[in-house]
Amino acid sequence: MATLRELKGRIGSVASSEKITGAMKMISSAKMHKAESVIKRLTPFRDCVQTIITSLLSSDATVDSPLTEARQHVGKVAVVVFGSDDGLCGAYNVNMFKFLLSTLSELRGKYGEGVSIELLPVGKKMAKAVSKLVESDPKVSLGDMAEITSKSEGDAVKEFGRNLQRRFLNGELDVVELAYMHYHSAGRQRPVADVYLPLSAETIAGEAADTGRPYLFEPDAATIFATVLPMYLLSMMQEAFSQNRASEQAARVMAMQSANDNAQKLLEQLQLEYNKLRQQSITTELLDIVGGQVRD
Repeated sequence: MATLRELKGRIGSVASSEKITGAMKMISSAKMHKAESVIKRLTPFRDCVQTIITSLLSSDATVDSPLTEARQHVGKVAVVVFGSDDGLCGAYNVNMFKFLLSTLSELRGKYGEGVSIELLPVGKKMAKAVSKLVESDPKVSLGDMAEITSKSEGDAVKEFGRNLQRRFLNGELDVVELAYMHYHSAGRQRPVADVYLPLSAETIAGEAADTGRPYLFEPDAATIFATVLPMYLLSMMQEAFSQNRASEQAARVMAMQSANDNAQKLLEQLQLEYNKLRQQSITTELLDIVGGQVRD
């Protein structure tokens, strides 16, 4: 049985842990709201580009781009899979890895068992999980992601997207997909896989409402189309990074809340045990005093 001093030490340790998890929860909550605001700021830009593409496709002009050309034979597929660089986010990376496995199965069912798959993991935790998968599957390779982390933004994200576009245009990659956790709310995130390249212009236009208004294009529809497609791809990549950051922090908030609740329960149990032992010690001392007076 533990002594009063030992129990008091345990109570102090648990109380300190409760304060730490509470502070980490608040920090993660602030980061989650920041990432959520970034997503909201990206939405109007993406909607504007979608409207432009819809107007171009609904016009009589002929528009086309190498970024929309689907390959007749798909031999190399790249999958950008998002995870976290830091831990303490519950089963976030585990769930993303399970989703990756199902995505790989779907790709092989669609393009054949002989398709070569290159994995581009974003985040140290995901890179570690993916490295084990690469060792066990000869058809899966690991791409170089040394300069990209789950916290990357701005120019780094833009250059990463452009590099994927260059590799697609050069014929190094036939299909590029983004696998990430889509942020719906603080308590709800769902893994999704979006086709990044080749870009389906019809699918993009289907997400935006066509106003049916007549347009005059300057300089010409083909030039505008070739300009807005990379802009839309940039918005897709930026949104994937933002969705991943928001979902990671939401998972960390839930994990810290669970840890905080467990710490509170353990603290209550230890406090109850401490009070019982203390009461027992007081009772024993009183009995010794009373017994000594009777003998006297």
